[in-house]
Amino acid sequence: MTHTASSPARPVEPPRLAIFKTGDSFADVVAEHGDFEDLFSARLDGFRRRGGVIEVIDVRRQPLPAISDQDGVMVTGSHAMVSDREAWSEALKPWLREALDCGLPMFGVCYGHQLMAEAFGGSAGYHPRGRECGTRTLTLTEAGRGDPLFGALPDAFAAQLTHAQSALSRPEAATVLAANDHDPNQALRYGPAQYSVQFHPEFTVQVTAAYLAHQRDILVAQDEDVEALERSVVETPEASSLLDAFALTLFDRRS
Repeated sequence: MTHTASSPARPVEPPRLAIFKTGDSFADVVAEHGDFEDLFSARLDGFRRRGGVIEVIDVRRQPLPAISDQDGVMVTGSHAMVSDREAWSEALKPWLREALDCGLPMFGVCYGHQLMAEAFGGSAGYHPRGRECGTRTLTLTEAGRGDPLFGALPDAFAAQLTHAQSALSRPEAATVLAANDHDPNQALRYGPAQYSVQFHPEFTVQVTAAYLAHQRDILVAQDEDVEALERSVVETPEASSLLDAFALTLFDRRS
């Protein structure tokens, strides 16, 4: 009897996660804590420990990658405004639509949230109540409580926020996962693995405090109690856990 040796199974390649950089933070924040992409990467310890590959792509200056070359994408925040419709920002919209059609897992934050909402049929612009900044409490919707990613969070959780613009209307097919009294679209899901959030899961206490200091005059003009906002800044472990939890799902898709 002839025995044919079986070929050894090829190892499964680790997933590749692209961080789409859409802007720069304040110079002092970058010097002391890192830029947006650094803050994202710092929240991805579990993904890196398992061998996940992270690539930063500055979409303002670098060409957009082939969708087939990515296993997942995160879109950062920015000091730019979606309503300004800068050329690089508008060019990203059809890429995001194609990526959604292809089922590519995506997670947008702040600017990324607003841009994804617009790309998929909603609208973004200046919030009529002005800027929201500091640590705020968000509440999961019924859909959020049943979501495979957000369902691990408590019904009410703290999150770091700083934004003047919002997703003013959500795409018709989007599902609201979390909200608060300032913004009914704090977290949206567009497909089985396509999410965006208005809040900043990557921010630390120190970064949030720095943003409050930079925006003090704006907040005072809105009759905000800035001292109370400063005192209320706390760590937000539940919100921050979302980035690594999302990234770790990419391993399941590669197995």
